[in-house]
Amino acid sequence: MILTALVLTGFISGYGQKYAYVDTDYILNNIPEYTDAQALLNDLSAQWQKEIEAKFQEIDKLYKDYQAESILLPEDLKKQRENEIIQKEKEAKDLQKKRFGKEGDLYKKRIELVEPIQEKIFTAIQDMAITRNYAFIFDKAGGSSLLFADAKYDLSDDILDEIGTVMQTVRRENRTRETTEISKSQGTSTSGQAMPAQGMPQSRTGTGTGTQQGGTQMQQGGVQQQGTDRTTPPPPGEKKK
Repeated sequence: MILTALVLTGFISGYGQKYAYVDTDYILNNIPEYTDAQALLNDLSAQWQKEIEAKFQEIDKLYKDYQAESILLPEDLKKQRENEIIQKEKEAKDLQKKRFGKEGDLYKKRIELVEPIQEKIFTAIQDMAITRNYAFIFDKAGGSSLLFADAKYDLSDDILDEIGTVMQTVRRENRTRETTEISKSQGTSTSGQAMPAQGMPQSRTGTGTGTQQGGTQMQQGGVQQQGTDRTTPPPPGEKKK
């Protein structure tokens, strides 16, 4: 009897807890400061990518010129040209790491622009959970296995209203929510909106946006050019699908 009473007490206590959820993608996309930050990060990424591509194109030209002239060059001049190509390749790779490395310029800029916004959102969610006595607030965009969510428990607009006291947000009547189709295994919300497996940009990790560049390699007194794989990095902050 005592065991049964304890089980029932635990069940009633858990049943009485309040739950809610938010969509951080929706919240972020309705904060002009965040969209402006994303635009700036995209511009910087494109600018730095172009700068790096130009350096590798210069290396390619130096290598081709070297190939065309190496037969006629004396050994000392050949060695000088080889060293020049190697040095320029090193400079290009160093710049690439500086811009797009794990803690490079793009990463630091994202931290500077996006992290303060994330902190305001987290603070608003935490305050609302305390004042309204919610036991749990889930993130619909966090990539968790939240397969069903009743729209009446969505606090996203309330969070935006709360943030609006400390920073600019889109007016409630002008807010838009993106919808996409998803498979049955992912589930949909009661409003028919898809529940993308995306979350708030994580500023704690590296950007992962650096290009992968091949280069030149000196072997046995000559230059051997390896194949290059130059891929344009995704726009910063863009979430991988």
